[in-house]
Amino acid sequence: MGYTFVSATILLLLITDPLGNIPIFANALRGVAPERRTRVILREVLIAFVLLLAFMFVGDGFLRVMNLSDLSLQIAGAVVLFLIALRMIFPPDKGEDTVPLTEPLIVPLAIPALAGPSALATVMLLVSQAPERRMEWVAALTVTMVVCGIVLVLAEKIRRLLGDRLVMAFERLMGLILVAIAVEMLLRGIRTFAGQLH
Repeated sequence: MGYTFVSATILLLLITDPLGNIPIFANALRGVAPERRTRVILREVLIAFVLLLAFMFVGDGFLRVMNLSDLSLQIAGAVVLFLIALRMIFPPDKGEDTVPLTEPLIVPLAIPALAGPSALATVMLLVSQAPERRMEWVAALTVTMVVCGIVLVLAEKIRRLLGDRLVMAFERLMGLILVAIAVEMLLRGIRTFAGQLH
């Protein structure tokens, strides 16, 4: 199954998970003055975008240097996606009392909240499967980051409008969809590997 612009955008949105990141951003920005929060969020989204974009353009070279095949990346990406999806469905208990004393920079918001291992593996996988459509994947990533920026800037309004329970329900639904995507990727990788053995 090849990805289209729409399916790649949806996959990237599921992985970057802007709705699920609302509590993480809210917690990390507690120590930041309200008038600076929008600027900090947009800066972190931009950093994540630049990092993911860099992986899109140097990822295939990185694979060659590390002597890794597209198939190994696909299977590894499926495993990472599966683990991330499980955390979305069964989130670990997070201590809400850990308020950062300084303004967050890069960690933990840009990395790993937005540009985590699964997002990095996914952009590399998209490019390795169809390098001739690289600009299409760049466009999908751009749309994804714009949506993330809008959702996170409006995070407080979204939480008030939907309530924490509905946000959590969306998070778990996205996790369930991501589990299915991860299993499909894993099965495709296994079928390809089995085909190479014959």
